[in-house]
Amino acid sequence: MGFSAAGRTVLITGAAMGMGRLFARLAAADRAAAVVLWDIDADGLERTAQELRESGCAVSAQVVDVADLESVRTAAAEVRGTVGRPDVLVNNAGVVRGKYFWDHDHESDTKFVMDVNTLAPMYVTNEFLPAMIEDPRRECRIVNIASAAGTVATPRMAVYAASKWAVLGWSDSLRLELVQAGHGHVKVTTVCPSYISTGMFDGVKNPLFAPILSPEEVTVRSWRAMRQGTPLLMLPRSLYLSRVAKAVLPVRVWDRLADRLGVYHSMDAYTGRVQAPTA
Repeated sequence: MGFSAAGRTVLITGAAMGMGRLFARLAAADRAAAVVLWDIDADGLERTAQELRESGCAVSAQVVDVADLESVRTAAAEVRGTVGRPDVLVNNAGVVRGKYFWDHDHESDTKFVMDVNTLAPMYVTNEFLPAMIEDPRRECRIVNIASAAGTVATPRMAVYAASKWAVLGWSDSLRLELVQAGHGHVKVTTVCPSYISTGMFDGVKNPLFAPILSPEEVTVRSWRAMRQGTPLLMLPRSLYLSRVAKAVLPVRVWDRLADRLGVYHSMDAYTGRVQAPTA
């Protein structure tokens, strides 16, 4: 039998709603011994926690601002002191801004997106990774939710794309570092989905051959990839082809193709949910 969360501790960021809540359900269905939920939304977090408790799952819910290093350090210390280090870490929390780069505010847009999408998964992972590495007899898993926007430039989401390009580069480099250093029992899965119907991307028009994905499909397939130790999951599968095409075609040829496929106009009518930074 392959890796399972049964009897293990699972920590999920961005767990108050959407994919985070779905990941929590999957952990409970896998009979995790404990599920730790992190989010800045206290009300949504409690709803997720209560749902899992009703299913008989042991749950710990912490209000954490993952963009704030001190908040992460404090919460991580509490986790280590109560349930120990997680065996499965799902870096799911993410935010988006959909407008031209020059319309971004330095603090509420650019810094906020980079802090949540790029720095937060690094902060969270580094809090727990040393303990994961320590015991080679116990397999561990890290899932980092990147994006298709981390593989191809997309107008009206320059900062979001930058944040996810960084996640993809960091996550896959971390995977290789663990292998190179002899810590292969800790496996990293990087997930790059196209647009997902979670509310964050309301109004987007999906490119040709890249239908808008359901959060249920993305989480189930990500969970399966995590259990199998899959290094990279791109959804839908057409993204693998676009990655190859972008690599081999001259830039101007790729630009014309991407424009005709609708990639460069997918955010033209974006009206998605805007998450506000905390004070």
